Order: sequence, then C-alpha cells, then structure tokens
Amino acid sequence: MSTTPEWIMIGGEGPESYNQHSSYQRALLEAAKEKMNEAISAKLSLDLISDRFSVADFGCASGPNTFVAVQNIIDAVEDKYRKETGQNPADNIEFQVLFNDFTTNDFNTLFQSLPQGRRYYSAGVPGSFFERVLPKQSFHIGVINYAFHFTSKIPKGITDRDSPSWNRDMHCTGFNEAVKKAYLDQYSADTKELLDARAEELVPEGLMLIFGSCLRDGVKMSETSKGIVMDFIGDSFNDLAQQGVIEQDKVDSFSTPLYIAEEGEIRQIIKENGKFTIEAFEDIIHPNSEFPLDPKILAISFRASYGAFLAAHFGADVMRKAFELVEVKAREQFTRLKNAKPGMQYLIVLRKN
Repeated sequence: MSTTPEWIMIGGEGPESYNQHSSYQRALLEAAKEKMNEAISAKLSLDLISDRFSVADFGCASGPNTFVAVQNIIDAVEDKYRKETGQNPADNIEFQVLFNDFTTNDFNTLFQSLPQGRRYYSAGVPGSFFERVLPKQSFHIGVINYAFHFTSKIPKGITDRDSPSWNRDMHCTGFNEAVKKAYLDQYSADTKELLDARAEELVPEGLMLIFGSCLRDGVKMSETSKGIVMDFIGDSFNDLAQQGVIEQDKVDSFSTPLYIAEEGEIRQIIKENGKFTIEAFEDIIHPNSEFPLDPKILAISFRASYGAFLAAHFGADVMRKAFELVEVKAREQFTRLKNAKPGMQYLIVLRKN
C-alpha cells in the first residue's frame, strides 16, 4: 500500500477541506516564527542570498499554510539581507517558490488561492518527496510542515494476520514492540531516502526547516491526545463493523502509513544519515497546547487530515459515519483526553553538510 495515490488532504474549500481546518498547523508556524527568524539570521550564509533565491515546500497540500510558511521564510531572508548589506532586497533579489506534493494533490485550489501582492514567482512540482523531484542544487531553503511523520508504505507484516507484527490497530499505538519496530524500521528507511534526496537538491550549506510533532522520549503514541483520537477513529470503524455497516476484515486489514517518532529517534536517524547537521531542535510551545480539547473541532480537524485516505479504503459515507462516532467518543472520554501525556511540537533546523 503506497501513500502516493491516497494520502492527500481533502482538497477544495468546502466544509470538510484541509483548507478550512488547518488552523492548528498554522498556529505552530506563527509560534515558531521568532525561532525560525533567529535560525535563518544565524545559520544562512549571506553568500547564498544572490540574484535568485529559491524556497521549496515539500508536502505543501492545498493551502493556506504553505503560503504562511514560505512568506515567513522570505521575510526572514529579506530581513537578514537588509541588515547585513544595508540594501533593499527588492532591488536585488528575485524569489522563486516551488510547491511540491503528490500528483493527486489539489494544486488547482493551491494556485487559485495564491496571495495577492506576493513577492515571488511560483511553480508546482508534483511527485513523492521521498524521491528526487528537483534538479541538483536547485533551492536554498526547504520547508516541511506537518509532513515529516509519513512513511512511503505500510511496513511489511503489519496487515498480515500470520505475522508477529500484525497490527489490529489503525496506527502504531506504541504498546506492541513488534509493531513499533516494524514502523520504526520503515520510517527510518523512508526518512533516510527523503534526506538523501533533499541533500542532492539543496545548495551547499542550504537549510531545511522542519515543523511538526513528535513524541517525547519514552512516551507511547496512545498516551497522547493525538494517539487517543486515532484510537477513537479505529474504535469507530470497529463499531461500524459490529453493526454490519462494513466487514470486520476490512477494518482489521487497515493501517495508516505514518509513524510519530520519539525525539531521540529523529535525532538518531538524522545523525546516522550524515547529510545534514542539526543546527536547532526547538521545543515550540503551541498556543493551543497539544490540541484544542473540543470534541467537535477534534473530529473535524482529524477528518480534514485523514478523511481522504480513510475514504479511499472504506468509502466516503462510511468515513463520515465513523467521524460522527469519533465526536461522540471524544465527549464520552473527555477525561482521558484531558489527562493525556503531552506530545512535542518542534522546529528542526538542518544545514546541508
């Protein structure tokens, strides 16, 4: 099972779309803006800020968060240039922004909603970010926003009932060691490929900025609010199977191609890859804490992020019925959500070696 055809955000601008329900991810960009500015000011070589400066967003989705991310980067680059040269960047620099995502991404909505008055030229780059999608040394700063937790496929054995790593849950809860190892092995291999690809595409000493969430070392996924909601989703599909709405085998054979790694695991993978130096690994205090603890908002936001993938496996009607149950479960088990262990929101700054 590859992520390429199905693992996309719900497109368009409708009530279920990622466009309408991505404020949580956008808030992290704003919360991390000062740290990002500091990193670009201190770690980006002035020599790289020349006539043409390219920014690439890998996993851009359909907006609007990608526009916030790339504009924040451009503002920081211009500020550094202005302070260190005394010149107006608008007179000397042209910016190019490359928007990358799967071929099935809603690029129409993305480009129709490009900000008015933007100070950059734009282009779409379709393809999986686990592979090369750009020529060598073609961008100066890259960004990945809430897309660093995907795997390219479901780990081997996860959906095989006869395998010791068969996973009856829809995600890696963290409690089954065989399942966790299978996911970590797949995630490590995929992340190495991703870093190898970016290292070839990035100019020497260029930067990669990665925004996202991870687990604090020793914390299991299902002990966090995000993991608990994922459990609610799986439980809801099981309820529908018991009601005869869908087959139980269809539920048991489903797993998500994502792995929320521990901080130490991410550091180790980057270190072993050897293509980048970790210049910063910032623990960002999100203004909405781990998640806004509102059952309705939780159900809607998770549906916007995971709905397209779930609908591809179960059908759109079944997916919607499942998320109605997710909201009910979130209300019934609100204390469990409230007492969840905290996750970690991060900004990772990588410099190409």
